[in-house]
Amino acid sequence: MKDYIFERVMACAEHMLKTGCTVRGCANVFAVSKTTVHNDLRVRLPLIDSNKAAAVARVLKVNRIERHIRGGEATKAKYKRLEQTKAAD
Repeated sequence: MKDYIFERVMACAEHMLKTGCTVRGCANVFAVSKTTVHNDLRVRLPLIDSNKAAAVARVLKVNRIERHIRGGEATKAKYKRLEQTKAAD
């Protein structure tokens, strides 16, 4: 594994453990695709550090369980913004 990949995997794992962010959020921070982040955390990280991989897997599981809630909140906020812009017109 190349050094820059190793460093990205470890940095991404540390970021996710500190912030509890989603794969998409991590991808935005490190300017890579969601697929790259997913491969880094699910495939490469267990080869490097199995304990950290287990901790990251728990964060990913929580995010997967909560994703429908976040999606609903985002949709609600979207329609609230639309109502406010219509009222302002």
